[in-house]
Amino acid sequence: MAESVDPPGPGREPRAAPAADAGRQPAVVAFGGGHGLAASLAALRQLTSALTAVVTVGDDGGSSGRLRAEFGALPMGDLRMALAALAGPDGPPATWAELFQHRFTGSGPLAGHAVGNLVLIGLAERTGSPVAALDLAAGLLGARGRVLPLSTAGIDIVADVIGLDPAAPGAVTEVRGQAAVATTSGRVAGVRLAPAEPAACAEAVAAAQAADWLVLGPGSLYTSMLPHLLVPGMRRAITTARARTLMVLNLAAQPGETAGYTPQAHLDALRRHVPGLRLDVVIADPSAVPEPDPLARAAADLGARLHLAPVRVPGAPVHDPARLAAAFRAVFGTVERVGTVERVGTVGTVERVGAVEQAAAPGGRSAAAPPAVRTGPSTPPAPSAPRASSAGGSRRPLTKYPSSGGAVRRTPFGEAKE
Repeated sequence: MAESVDPPGPGREPRAAPAADAGRQPAVVAFGGGHGLAASLAALRQLTSALTAVVTVGDDGGSSGRLRAEFGALPMGDLRMALAALAGPDGPPATWAELFQHRFTGSGPLAGHAVGNLVLIGLAERTGSPVAALDLAAGLLGARGRVLPLSTAGIDIVADVIGLDPAAPGAVTEVRGQAAVATTSGRVAGVRLAPAEPAACAEAVAAAQAADWLVLGPGSLYTSMLPHLLVPGMRRAITTARARTLMVLNLAAQPGETAGYTPQAHLDALRRHVPGLRLDVVIADPSAVPEPDPLARAAADLGARLHLAPVRVPGAPVHDPARLAAAFRAVFGTVERVGTVERVGTVGTVERVGAVEQAAAPGGRSAAAPPAVRTGPSTPPAPSAPRASSAGGSRRPLTKYPSSGGAVRRTPFGEAKE
């Protein structure tokens, strides 16, 4: 018998959870891009092989941007990283995965390119289909699951950014391109796509419609997560799916995209951009949530409950796949029992306090959130001034993209982003 998702948001009816046969692995679709999606996939592959990664295709920096400019192809960097995260852990698949991640050194034309990006471009040319290319590569790497693009045609991310003009600090400037949006020194007020209504990958839509769970994040809010909800076909698939929808919050605000955002501001931005969006569960690390109550209220506004669980690498602002897998396992297996304490796998106990689930260590002690200083407003201001001229160059054909000049964007820990 189907269970109802708890608790419904204001004015919402409970949504029935998809029925699952006893012992059947849940069908999960994970959305995102870059290192956030890779961490999520590394966790989810420990729980199920019925796993599909749907990857953003807006990247225009580094190796991906150079190959887009030269071949007019999809950016393969985030797709490659997703394949590597799902690759077999031993033997030839692991060796192939390491090779896919290898970057050429030196100063020649190949410098900075990842081997996997070139292989995927070649496979796509030979097969005439990026989906077929990804499936062939997944077989080579022994991937536990499938990797699909959000769209089989490239898209651009366009943002309205406040604060780029010192002479008019309230003016809104249009910034075009994922690399430029991700590194802007201003404040992102909103994003959209170009073309405005790109076609969603049919196989990705079908996977979302058949899933038991849809997982958003972790990842860059405006450049990795929101694009999935701005592609009309995929937005419809997500908002009307029979599946439950789960969001994993980032561990910290990101310079440029979300500087100054509180955890609840991320949810508020989703709600503003996608009015019909509904979530069922929000997972957050207690150390990243100085004030759980406002976050729980923001989650409830989207129909979701808040699940607090330690999911970070101790001492570092990155997600730990093993801990994240434990949080997923707890959420996937949790049945609502308000006012009771339930034992859930390796996470320990789950204490329900209103709309908040607090994951605790075995022995019953809750993982308390340490005090933290709020770094910015809960909700970024909406644009209120005329747009300034576009930053990042004039509009360009959608099948060709500017080169980043070979620069490789990196995380705070020196890892290549593309």
